[in-house]
Amino acid sequence: MSLWQYLLLATAAGVLLNLTPCVLPALPIKLRSIGRVVGDGAGRRLLAGAALLAGTLTFFGALAVATAWLNWTWGALFHSSSFRLTLAFVLAGLGVWSLAGRGFQPPQWVYRVRGSGYAEPYLAGLLAAVLSTPCTGPFLGGVLAFALTQSPAAIVAIFLAVGVGLALPYLILLVRPGLIARIPRGGAWLLRIQQFLGLVLLAGAVFFAATVLPGNLGPLLWTAWATVLTFWLLRTLWDGPDLRARLVPALVLAGTVATALALWPQPDRAGTDTLAWRPLTMQALADARAARQPVLIEFTADWCINCKVLEQTVYRDRRVVEAARAANALTLRADLTRPDERLQRYLREFGGAGLPFAVVLDGNGQPVKRLPDLFMADTLASTLHNATEE
Repeated sequence: MSLWQYLLLATAAGVLLNLTPCVLPALPIKLRSIGRVVGDGAGRRLLAGAALLAGTLTFFGALAVATAWLNWTWGALFHSSSFRLTLAFVLAGLGVWSLAGRGFQPPQWVYRVRGSGYAEPYLAGLLAAVLSTPCTGPFLGGVLAFALTQSPAAIVAIFLAVGVGLALPYLILLVRPGLIARIPRGGAWLLRIQQFLGLVLLAGAVFFAATVLPGNLGPLLWTAWATVLTFWLLRTLWDGPDLRARLVPALVLAGTVATALALWPQPDRAGTDTLAWRPLTMQALADARAARQPVLIEFTADWCINCKVLEQTVYRDRRVVEAARAANALTLRADLTRPDERLQRYLREFGGAGLPFAVVLDGNGQPVKRLPDLFMADTLASTLHNATEE
């Protein structure tokens, strides 16, 4: 593929990045930024779109420069516990503000500094870009792996293309406001949606805070969040004040129950339903190669939301566990929660450029398949089966 084809693929990967759990906390702010200028003239909408794109490209441009000249990897910022804690405070503040029904309007001094009220879309684009880096969406892993082999100029171009893709759906809505202009802009049901999105922001804050604070505080934070969610559901279902307003918490309740059932851990029958993970070391790889044993390696981190999704679904799937057992595969885990140059080197050597990433090796230590981004249990199970035939 040529560089131009990779630029197009990077743009598409940026668009799909909007569907990852990492970017979800920025959704309320983006939607509010769009909603504030829907009824304005084309000029103001264009400026709002330019501000949102500028916010996104500010971060991706800085990340591209750091990658090209400082050898940073995707998500490197999240190695810093101070950064994650700061981000948790920002998300918590925005979540409480929204849950109180106040929306996401920045302080007035911000508008006075920028002069025209375009701080909000700029900050929305910037926050979405920051939140996107703990995850890689579909296609993005391959694009990033290609970028790291190119010249600094090509790296910058590819990263900026990802940023354009991340902002593109919202730019289209700003250019074609008729797509959302028919949505009512008032009423109790919209307030309920705003409050729910505030709860999403609070969930993002809890997730990042739990990666920094002592381990016993994480469950307490999630319990507190679940208590707030339960109180909100009961209160809004009782108060209404009308059917449409009650429909919002009813749908949230149904989605919460369905998600809980899907992610509920299955009983572990004396360890037979889980993979026996060991730390990734050179000795473990050498022993597996000497025994001609296939290897499954997972690269993960506490701050990687998509990694946690895979660990609660794909890696617990009965088909994957049975396929690993049938292949007698050694399962190794590389934890990149904190900076580790040795593990980063393994990630690059196996063709990864961001998290989540997994690779299956055959008995000779050669990659059978690389699995960047999110993937399905069937894909991993069939790859483990193929590893025994190499």
